[in-house]
Parts: sequence; C-alpha cells; structure tokens
Amino acid sequence: MELNSIRALEQASNLGRGELFRLGTAMLFIVAIMLIVSARLESVADSYLLVVAAMIGGYMAMNIGANDVANNVGPAVGSQALTLTGAILIAAVFEAGGALIAGGDVVSTIKKGIIDPALISDSTTFIWVMMAALLAAAIWLNVATAVGAPVSTTHSIVGGVLGAGIAAAGWEIANWSQVGMIAASWVISPVLGGVIAASFLYMIKRTIVYRKDKVAAAKRMVPFFVAIMTWAFSTYLILKGLKKLWKFDFITASLIGLAIAAMMYLLVKPLVRRASGALVNNRDSVNALFTLPLIFAAALLSFAHGANDVANAVGPLAAINDAILNGGVSSKAGIPVWVMMVGAVGIALGLALYGPKLIRTVGSEITELDKMRAYCVAMAAAITVIIASQLGLPVSSTHIAVGGIFGVGFLREFLEANHARTLDEIREHHVDDAPEVVDAFLETFDSADVTEKGYMLAELKKKNGPHIFKKDRKELRKMYHKELVKRSMLLKIAAAWVITVPLAGFLAALLYFTIRGMLLPQ
Repeated sequence: MELNSIRALEQASNLGRGELFRLGTAMLFIVAIMLIVSARLESVADSYLLVVAAMIGGYMAMNIGANDVANNVGPAVGSQALTLTGAILIAAVFEAGGALIAGGDVVSTIKKGIIDPALISDSTTFIWVMMAALLAAAIWLNVATAVGAPVSTTHSIVGGVLGAGIAAAGWEIANWSQVGMIAASWVISPVLGGVIAASFLYMIKRTIVYRKDKVAAAKRMVPFFVAIMTWAFSTYLILKGLKKLWKFDFITASLIGLAIAAMMYLLVKPLVRRASGALVNNRDSVNALFTLPLIFAAALLSFAHGANDVANAVGPLAAINDAILNGGVSSKAGIPVWVMMVGAVGIALGLALYGPKLIRTVGSEITELDKMRAYCVAMAAAITVIIASQLGLPVSSTHIAVGGIFGVGFLREFLEANHARTLDEIREHHVDDAPEVVDAFLETFDSADVTEKGYMLAELKKKNGPHIFKKDRKELRKMYHKELVKRSMLLKIAAAWVITVPLAGFLAALLYFTIRGMLLPQ
C-alpha cells in the first residue's frame, strides 16, 4: 500500500514538474520580449505601451500555436502517419517559415473590416482598443486549449476587436453585415469541410477499398489521388500562402497547380507501382500508401497557416506599433521584423509546449482516423478554402478541419450501419436455407467488389424472400447504429464555436474599460 502511494506521489510530482517547465518556458519568452523591445525603444514616447502590447502579442502567438496548429497536424498524428514529436517539429518549422517568408510586410489593422477605424478619433484610444482585443482573444484561446476545444483564432480576434471597438465608440462602429457573414461561417465552414471530406472518403472506398484486388486498384488510383492533392495544395498555397509575395488570380493559380499535379502524377506512378509489389491484398496494407502525402500535407498546411494567421497575433501589435510611432490611426500598418519574429517564435513555442493536448483531441478523440481518412480531411481543408475564397465566403480553417473529421466519422457510421442492415437482409432471404449455405453466400458477398455486390443484391431481391416492412427496417437501423463519432466532443466543440465571438467581445469590452480606467490621467 505504501509502495503504491509513493509511486502515485512520484507520478504526480513528475506531472507537476512538466507543467512547471512549460509555464516557466512560456514566462521566459514573455520576459525576453519585454527586455528586447524595451532596449530597442528607449527613446520612443509611450514605449511602455508598446512593450506591454508586444508581451500580449507573444502570449497570443503562443495560444495560436497551442490551439490552431493542431488542425494542420492532428489528423496526420491520429492516423500514425507522423509521431507527435515529428508533427510538432514539422509544424513549428513550417509555421515559422510561413510567417517569416510569406507573412508579408503590411497587415490590415482591423481584421475583416468589422469596425470602422474612422470613428476612433485619437491614437491613444485606438491603442487601448487593440490591446484589449488582443488580450481578450489570447485569454479565450488559452481557456479553450485548457478544456480541449479547437476554436477559430480568427473568430477570437474578430470578437475581441468588435467588443473593444463597441466599448470605445458605440454600436454604430460595427459593420454588422460583415459580422453576420462571420456568424454564417459557423455553419458554412464545418458543413462544407465535412461534405468534401466525406465525398473523398466515399470515392476512395468505391475505387480502392471495395474492390476485390485492392492492390491493383491502389496502383491505378493512388497516383491519381496524390495528383488531386498536389493540385489542391499548389493552388491553395499560391492563392493563400504566397499571396503576400505574388498575386495570382484563381485561373492562373489553378493552371500552375495543374501543371505541378501532372508532373507529380508522372513521378508518383512508378513509385507506387514499386511500393505495391510488397503489399498484401487488404485495406491496412493499401492504407500505408497515403503516409507520404499526409506528411507533405501537414507541412504545407502549416506553412500556409503561418503565412496567413500570424496576422492574428501580430496584426493588432503592428497596429499599436504604427499608432505609437506615427501618432495616428491607419487602416494598414507595416510589420517590422521584430514584430513578425514575436509572432513566428511564439506560434512555434506555443505548439511545442501546449500543442499536444489539442493535437490528440483533433487526431484521435473525435473519431478514429487512419491514413485514408486523414488524407480526406487534408483535402477538405485545402479545397474548401479555395471554393470559399472564390465565392467570397468567410470560412475558418479550424472549423473546416474539425468539420472534415466529423464528416468522415459520420460517413463511416452510415456505411457500417448500411452494411450491417444488408447482411441482416441477406440472412432474412436465406431464412429457410442451411447455415453453411448462408455462410458461403456471405463469404462470397464480403470478398466481392462493389459492382459484384450490387449484382448479387439485385439477384437476391428477385427471389421470393420474406418482406421487411418499414417498421422493421427502422428497428434494424436502431439495432445496427454504431456510434463512431463521440457526441460529447461534437457538443463541446459546437458550443465553443458559438460562444467564441460574443465571449471574446464581452471580455475585450471589459478589458478596454479596465485599461482605460488605469491609463486615463487622474
């Protein structure tokens, strides 16, 4: 008994030391920002405000790394295409690379145009608004990460800017039509991501998994799926990840992506043919062919995320920097290198310290992912953003990725329930036959490809078997409904999405009045 107590105490102390190390490292980062920025801005008026804003920006960047980056690498980790350590290293390098290489040198000070900066008369009030918005968004992301809920960092900062802006200048400052579009994305993003991910999974099942010779089908189809992924990610990267370096319209980006995809198809086809020679004819063996595409997908998604979403951390900070140095409020602000470094290093550090919790949530706690399913989620992430950007729809990368995971999970539930009902109906048609006859038919049915199964079922229905009434079919559906998606996770994540903007807004308004009260001359 005493030995068990000592072991439990050791485990608790190890857990405490790990948490203390993470907290200490995070605090060192914030203190380093304070010291470096203070040394750079000794002669600048109100430099203390910029130092505080830089510390809040670093805190926000770490929370983006801890929460948002999980969507890029979580499916690859959940499917075991990447280890947790490998995923963190890849994501950290490519997130920071995307921020520093393609993050741009100018950022919009008012994210998504949700408030009118012209109604904020002086730069001091504007600084307070941005500081409150940034801190509110960071605190909410911290809370969401702690409870294991992947939420949109863009929506968090939008809610913060909206709440602080209303607190500073009243309700008329808000662009309510834009806010309505953002609210619509709560539904648009996950539904579109889920439908696209489920469609790709069904396509893979029809063309590979449901075939009798799965290896031959994989030789033919995997290069095609890799080419589609190459096109989607090339186009996505050109339109979104590199947009601050080069401007391309959709047609040009698509054609460039198509050319890269064609080259990738020619390169991958002989490689898949060679790799297929050692495979056995089952689903697990073929599943391994999707490993390498998933690793590249995680890297490219991280690069594009770093290039785009670093603005969520450094945008308000860049706005504060511009307002202090130039003494005015502008719609665009330059991003100094030190500001971009705060965002890039903060995202990478937050991912390394606190990212594993959300990576596990996204990768394995919603539904079971293998490499084929994770491939479909990655495809949904890229294609949904491409479609939405062309239609002018506001979407969230977090909502898309999580929606894609739910999409493949619900499709699996439907297909498994449908398969179970089919087997039950086959047994009903063979109710008067000997058990060995039924078993032989079921064995033949299971090994047949999708076309042969359809033919066998059609022939079976021509025979005079017992009629299954509508009421009985409903009972069968209930009997064979196997939940492959955790409903508790669905409810928790949906609730976190819905409250993100209003909660961040309320918190930002509260922080604005607090900051204003402390900094107004007495």
